[in-house]
Amino acid sequence: MTNIWNKNIIEELETEEIEFESVGEFLAEIRREFGGGDEESVKVAELKKIEQEGRTIEEFVQDFKRVARGSGYKGCPLIEEFKRGMNGSIRRKLMEAENQPGSIKQWFKKAIALDCNWRESRREEKRLKGRKETNGAPVSRLLTVDFILFFLFIFHFTLLYFSFLFFFYF
Repeated sequence: MTNIWNKNIIEELETEEIEFESVGEFLAEIRREFGGGDEESVKVAELKKIEQEGRTIEEFVQDFKRVARGSGYKGCPLIEEFKRGMNGSIRRKLMEAENQPGSIKQWFKKAIALDCNWRESRREEKRLKGRKETNGAPVSRLLTVDFILFFLFIFHFTLLYFSFLFFFYF
């Protein structure tokens, strides 16, 4: 196929049926003739496989945008692929929202906001859970108090032991 295209282009250039004003225009013609369909098919296949998995939604959005570029998907089909690829918990919350996003940009924006809020609440829960278990005292202070109490117990036990020995032998 390349040989036929090559001959046609050379003929068209020689007869001045076609002219390219720049090398970029010529390369664009080559890409249009040979690369367009394959690249788009690869992008579509990649778009159908991409998933958020353990990444933040922000990382997923950036990767999704990269893959979607050149796939030919726009509007609803693009939104459907985005929904399919994101984690179920975020997707459910967005789908159950009173005002569902309309455009892909709104989906990106709301998903990122929801994911950031969720991650912040998880950090806060861990922080508060850690405080609750230590009754609000810093862990290092608790360890110091525990050590002092243990030391006093050992000291007290040692005094009792030596008192008993003293009484018993004298």
